[in-house]
Amino acid sequence: MNPADDSFHLDRSRNATIQVFEHLRELIVGLAIKPGTVLARPQLCEYYKLSASPVREALLRLEEEHLVDIYPQHQTRVRRIDLAQARQAHFLRLSVELEMVQVLAQDADPVLARTLAGLVERQRASLDSGDLGTFTQVDMEFHRCLYHAAAVPDLWSMMRSRSGNLDRLRRLHLPLNGKAQSILDEHGAIAQAIARGDAQAAQQMVRTHLSGTLSAIDALRTRYPDLLLPLDYGAPALAA
Repeated sequence: MNPADDSFHLDRSRNATIQVFEHLRELIVGLAIKPGTVLARPQLCEYYKLSASPVREALLRLEEEHLVDIYPQHQTRVRRIDLAQARQAHFLRLSVELEMVQVLAQDADPVLARTLAGLVERQRASLDSGDLGTFTQVDMEFHRCLYHAAAVPDLWSMMRSRSGNLDRLRRLHLPLNGKAQSILDEHGAIAQAIARGDAQAAQQMVRTHLSGTLSAIDALRTRYPDLLLPLDYGAPALAA
């Protein structure tokens, strides 16, 4: 961590561990902290101006989400992007969101339609200005809006906690080969299908939308060989 970086400000009214966890997670998922980076606890304590305990607890939470590897008495290192975890997160998210858009389309809400259309336009503006950071934030808002509209906000929180590696993979993919434009077009199509009550079209577009990055894994592995773990990482060995 760079001591000159002032992006973190501790809120004394909130739990310190949660704040450190959220800040580090944002940097890791956004690839500001690259896979393979060593996170030295003394430097983290100095940066956050905290004792070792909240920093240690934050790192343990990141390990639970498969975003770091902790080697006791040695070091903590940001895990390379775990493709097996990304695939599992994709499977879970696809299962939930296919059902979710069907429910929303069956009871089309004009207020939701306007909200989704507004988010698509905000995303379009950020893409036109080349602001991929804001583009990604609005991407998250679009999907969070769907979960809240379907009255399953807790599922959104659960999904986020399991999607760190998938989100890192998507961030790698975002600047390449018109990916951002595809996301924008797909969001627009999902919003329109829900607005007109077409559940089948909404589900078809969700399937297309959520599968794009995984279909590009081979290309991403070729382009970023040092950032991705092999697909069989952590798999149990088969008995002879």
